[in-house]
Amino acid sequence: MNLKHAWDVWGEWEIRVLVLTSLALQVFLLFAGGLRKRVAAWWLRMPLWLAYLLADYVAIYALGNLSQNQKLRDGLRDAEMRLLVFWAPFLILHLGGQDTITAFAVEDNELWLRHLLSLVSQVLLAGYVYWKSSSPAATNIYTTAPAIIMFVAGVTKYGERTLALRAASMGSLRSSMLTPPDPGPNYAKFVEECQSRTHAGLVAKIVIVPERPPDADARVEVRRVAYGDLVWSARRMFGTFQRLFVDLILSFQDRIDSLAFFRTLEMEQAFKVVEVELVLMYESLHSKAPVIHGWLGRGLRVFTLAAPVVSLVLFARAGDADLAAGDSDDDTRRVDVGISYVLLGGAVLLETYAIFLMVISPWTYADLRAGGERLRPAAEAVLWLIELFQPETRARWSDQMSQYNLISYCLHDEPRWYKGLMEWLEWRWNFRVKTMWDSWRYTNTIAVSTQLKQLVFEQLKGKAESTMDDPKSYRKLGEHRGQWALQRKGLYQQLGWSVDCEFDESILLWHIATDLCFYDANQQDGHGELPAISREVSSYMLFLLVRRPFMMTASIGQIRFGDTCAEAKGFFRRAGDDVVVAGDEAGCAERLRAVDTSIAEPRDVKGDRSKSVLFQACKLARQLLELPESGRWRLVAGVWVEMLCYAAGKCGGSAHARQLSQGGELLTVVWLLMAHFGVGDQYRVESGHARAKLVVDT
Repeated sequence: MNLKHAWDVWGEWEIRVLVLTSLALQVFLLFAGGLRKRVAAWWLRMPLWLAYLLADYVAIYALGNLSQNQKLRDGLRDAEMRLLVFWAPFLILHLGGQDTITAFAVEDNELWLRHLLSLVSQVLLAGYVYWKSSSPAATNIYTTAPAIIMFVAGVTKYGERTLALRAASMGSLRSSMLTPPDPGPNYAKFVEECQSRTHAGLVAKIVIVPERPPDADARVEVRRVAYGDLVWSARRMFGTFQRLFVDLILSFQDRIDSLAFFRTLEMEQAFKVVEVELVLMYESLHSKAPVIHGWLGRGLRVFTLAAPVVSLVLFARAGDADLAAGDSDDDTRRVDVGISYVLLGGAVLLETYAIFLMVISPWTYADLRAGGERLRPAAEAVLWLIELFQPETRARWSDQMSQYNLISYCLHDEPRWYKGLMEWLEWRWNFRVKTMWDSWRYTNTIAVSTQLKQLVFEQLKGKAESTMDDPKSYRKLGEHRGQWALQRKGLYQQLGWSVDCEFDESILLWHIATDLCFYDANQQDGHGELPAISREVSSYMLFLLVRRPFMMTASIGQIRFGDTCAEAKGFFRRAGDDVVVAGDEAGCAERLRAVDTSIAEPRDVKGDRSKSVLFQACKLARQLLELPESGRWRLVAGVWVEMLCYAAGKCGGSAHARQLSQGGELLTVVWLLMAHFGVGDQYRVESGHARAKLVVDT
């Protein structure tokens, strides 16, 4: 009996709970949807993912529930029916989603046709609900008019979401960036003119005019640029460099313009321009930015704010007396009226905050600034708000890098019965529970240091300036993954073997060798800045190799890592030796350094059965430890920065785009900075406009 009573109560209050839940999910999505571009933590991603999925399900189910309630029309009071129908447009409004999140992942954009079908079906369902409830007694101008206004606003928002998803789909995004066909100079006409001059007895010759170099000066004046100019430049360059995310190429002229600008920037400001561009790309992929940041979109946003305001005024004029007509319970009636006010107030709040976010956006500032002096005061006002809520010193992405250390993992991953069960499930049934456990248990994050950014900036700027006399050599510099640093130190003959192997092998070799050098007890000055930076990049690169393999070049990195870990665990826990205490990385490093690899080459002993590189890394560490300490760590840091840049350049644009919704990756920031400095293979058009001229000697 109690269960039946509870079921009856739920049946009476179900629709009310659903519409309030739908509103609560939209509030959460609006305020939390934009945070993930600079927050990489799981505690935000998981609730946001659940809210993103539930928001549509709840709204669609609630609309279906409303249509079912119309079958009970004879048992409903007219005033109550009017309120139930009044809620249907709000569900359409909620299905339109929030400006800060249209897609949780880039793959969601490919489902825009499904959302278009949902738009049509849910609009028809809402119309069906209204039609079934229409009657002279149930008609009231103060509830019908607001319902129609909110219905139009809801369809507008839902249409915006569908258009935003379509615009962000990879096919549409790529096609929107294609340039019109350009046949170039008329070659046939050029040849005919040359021949006609020759036949006329004139001396005609073709002169090749050299392409304008980026900036031949070896040194340029570094200056501090105003924050507004940085935002403006980032928005202007984004129109060109967004093509990299869909694997399109840039022109020779693009490289000249970008390099000329970035060479004059300070390190912090160069990274800031890249950060703003990544924010713009994130918003293009995961928000309504492609639709609302235009004069039509902004006008529609004013309408979607005016709609709930006008509806609220009209609904308030209905009066309690009119809504109180009938025999229904007074408390239920007051609750329904209160829910209606909550829905209207929530719509006003959501639209107001959405407009505020739209105003303090680089999109809006750039559009106003492009409007000339007439709109300059408005642009300055928007810039003031941007500096207030998004100051230059505030990072636009997570500004963190994940860490995964091989020696630490091997020491802490002690044999346990539950780990054995997880490994059995992983290897027998392909349930990657052990992989997920290791990722959660042994991965940590740290802030990206200013010193590391400075090293990256200086190396890229140095490589860019080294190509001034030979602009076509910029691609070669992007292919280096340690060779350039070794050659500059005169150590390529000695250590080149460690960087000329497969890239995943090189990462593991230098990762283990860096740790062995880091824990060397003979360091005179302790752990300084360069050793710490080197180890941070080393652990980050291993994290990418093991936990983000889709961002690395195709390799057997995970197999090689597994074999190396297996050998390391066996070495640390050999029978007869003292038990190694978990966390004693320094002690394990000392034991590895004590192995004499000069007796026999590790590869000759092990063969090709195992891909482990543990003792090859010990050999590399011995060679590094023979170098002077100061020069050693400058070399190690230089090699790691070069490996970082190489990995960034070889990662596909779609993989970089995928990580923008998870707080961003340092690899993506470095990749875009490389493109701006003209280092890498993003530029494959090596000439600009026509360079041949016809010269006639009379």
